[in-house]
Amino acid sequence: MPVFVARSPIDASAEELFDWHARPAAFERLALPWSEPRLVAREGSIRDGDRLVLELRLGPLRRRWVAVHRNFEPGRGFVDEQQSGPFASWVHTHRFTPAGPERAILEDRIEYELPFGPAGAWLRGNSQRFLQRMFRFRHERTRNDLARHRHFAGRERLRVAITGASGLVGRALTAFLLTGGHRVDRVLRRQPEAGTTDLRWDPAAGELDPAPLEGVDAVVHLAGERIDAGRWTRARRERILQSRSEGTRLLCERLAGLSRKPRVLVSASAIGFYGDRGAEALDENSVAGAGFLAGVCRDWEDATEPAAAAGIRVVRLRLGIVVAGAGGALARMLPLARLGLGGPIGSGQQWMSWIAIDDLIGAVHQLLYSDEVSGAVNAVAPAPLPNRDFARVLGHVLGRPAFLPVPAFVLRTAFGRLADEALLASARVDGARLRESGFEFLYPNLEAALRSELGAGRRSDPGSASDA
Repeated sequence: MPVFVARSPIDASAEELFDWHARPAAFERLALPWSEPRLVAREGSIRDGDRLVLELRLGPLRRRWVAVHRNFEPGRGFVDEQQSGPFASWVHTHRFTPAGPERAILEDRIEYELPFGPAGAWLRGNSQRFLQRMFRFRHERTRNDLARHRHFAGRERLRVAITGASGLVGRALTAFLLTGGHRVDRVLRRQPEAGTTDLRWDPAAGELDPAPLEGVDAVVHLAGERIDAGRWTRARRERILQSRSEGTRLLCERLAGLSRKPRVLVSASAIGFYGDRGAEALDENSVAGAGFLAGVCRDWEDATEPAAAAGIRVVRLRLGIVVAGAGGALARMLPLARLGLGGPIGSGQQWMSWIAIDDLIGAVHQLLYSDEVSGAVNAVAPAPLPNRDFARVLGHVLGRPAFLPVPAFVLRTAFGRLADEALLASARVDGARLRESGFEFLYPNLEAALRSELGAGRRSDPGSASDA
């Protein structure tokens, strides 16, 4: 029987490591961003008899995986075993072994049988490579998340309300906060499920009951109509503007009227605030640019004024291009890039200011506690680069050429005004205020971010394989 073992030292106690895995949303934090697993059902957590039902993508196919937990040992480990799924058998033992007062060994041991009997032996090499990629990512994320939570170990855990919690950034932030022991109240457009602390709002109709928000410590506002969902028709432009300005104003007016107001509101904006500025160096003191998108961002940020006037600390977080394997701009680039067709867009000279998704949620986490920071904060990595270099680095990570350009006229034909203001616009943005707050990036350069999100790491893997 093949056996795969991955071990990594973690700067946390075995009990902390266990608690992180036992909390809600640990699966979401450990799910591989490049394989898009979907959680179908969760029964319990990791105690004996609890179950997890997943849907996996295997090439063009989808396959359901049902795992049952057993051998629950508080502070030390647990086992999940495949009840049905893609393997003939799969037993995954999680062990957390003390290696000092503030250090532990994280060990994942997989005993498995491949499908198709003896004929499945040819899959063994692929399965070992899959496991190496999986646990390189999982151990890195576990180590990084625990380090960030330990940085604020002396501060109280927070009750955080999040709008846009079902989006790419909202899902990641929710899972990160939950595994860190915080409480998250999701503010949703759909009716919340029974037994949750979620609440409903309808920003288009001006509906938001403020009562459930009484006593929240912090609010993170991420909701808004997608900017890149299609051509900017007049109706779409109106929806984009209203969803940001009116939705933000509704939320802030409700927060301002609370008896127990949150201490902080982190409200998303975007570096589109600066418009198309060529190679000009931009920071939080730079003036707003021209164009529809810059106007949206100005109105979006201005709509937070009721909260600021009520004494709530408001951070207006101007997001760069979010690098995430599970969605967003990177996911739209990948199909062509994997075919070797992901060359520069237009001239390729326009600057792209980006941030890895784990650094973005780490920045939000730090800003929730940074009592001295308010106003505009650029959420961008310290190494922006021209579009042609972005395409070259992505091609290098994928092992594909990146020389075939996409002409500007093709983009303008397909997307109209959206092409000029979002795809061809140039913004060389510096995150001065984030850097001055002491924030430390996990992924300060693009190649490191891409290798993590796409499972293409170069470092030695934390695992070894054998046949038992």
